[in-house]
Amino acid sequence: MNEKMMQAAYETAKEGYVKSILVGNAEEIKKAATERGYELDVFTIVDINDEKYRDELIAKYIALPDTKLKEKPLIRRMQDPLYFAMVMEAVDDADVTFAGIDNTTGDVLLAGQYIIGLQPGLATVSSTGLCEFPNWEGSEGPLLAIGDSAVCTNPNAEQLASIAIAACDTYAGLLGWEPRCAMISYSTLGSGQGELVDKVKEALRIANEMRPDLAIDGEFQLDAAIKPEVAAKKVKRESKVAGKANILIWPDLNVGNTGVKLIQTFGGADAYGPMLQGFNKIVCDCSRGAPVSEIKGNVVISAVRAAGMKKK
Repeated sequence: MNEKMMQAAYETAKEGYVKSILVGNAEEIKKAATERGYELDVFTIVDINDEKYRDELIAKYIALPDTKLKEKPLIRRMQDPLYFAMVMEAVDDADVTFAGIDNTTGDVLLAGQYIIGLQPGLATVSSTGLCEFPNWEGSEGPLLAIGDSAVCTNPNAEQLASIAIAACDTYAGLLGWEPRCAMISYSTLGSGQGELVDKVKEALRIANEMRPDLAIDGEFQLDAAIKPEVAAKKVKRESKVAGKANILIWPDLNVGNTGVKLIQTFGGADAYGPMLQGFNKIVCDCSRGAPVSEIKGNVVISAVRAAGMKKK
């Protein structure tokens, strides 16, 4: 059992934020916890070698509609704690699957797509992050949401629309925001031309068609999205988003990865995430180099997202 993951699970549970479930070899988990001085009753420990419980989970899982795996391949995959935990989540025996310290991002994404599945209508798994700035005040004070900065390399228009929709739902559930989502480009409403602009325009059309209830607008340059005085000059039509966006959607990972590093390096912002989105339930991929404090923050955020999704 990874030491950092166990410490984060112990401390967040001990502090009353979550109920931690540790999935793996029960004897090894108990030994590791005892050696580190943790009280065992803080955890719920699930043994992947418990065949009776495993078979109960499988029966519940294969009875669900649209499951991708049947009994025999599921038995093989559930020898891996990652898959075992996700099956627990799929049948509502857990609310979140939190992994990544001992798994690659690819492993987590693949397991999530097989076991949890994508939200109806969404075309891709993506990520979002929440930035907190020390010296900037926007429409949500110092907070600004961004995505995708970690997962979807070069999204097509349909995927980009999915990223925007998922981000709106993420922050409505996590923070209770009324989403104002800007599709970012080097062009503001036709000031620039080219296939990169066309992709963003098409993504906007798809997103608005799929979810007319959401305030998603663009294409906007960054300043037109978040600065009211710039929006007043560049956006010559009514917009619920221009100048007051609280969510920015990057056109691709080149922009997203560079953007978040600029925000952190020169803006001095704390960036929380990446939070995976697009799954039917909450799946969290934690960086293998993450410190315990960051893991704890992401555990709590994931729990809040799951509670918001349940309420919705």
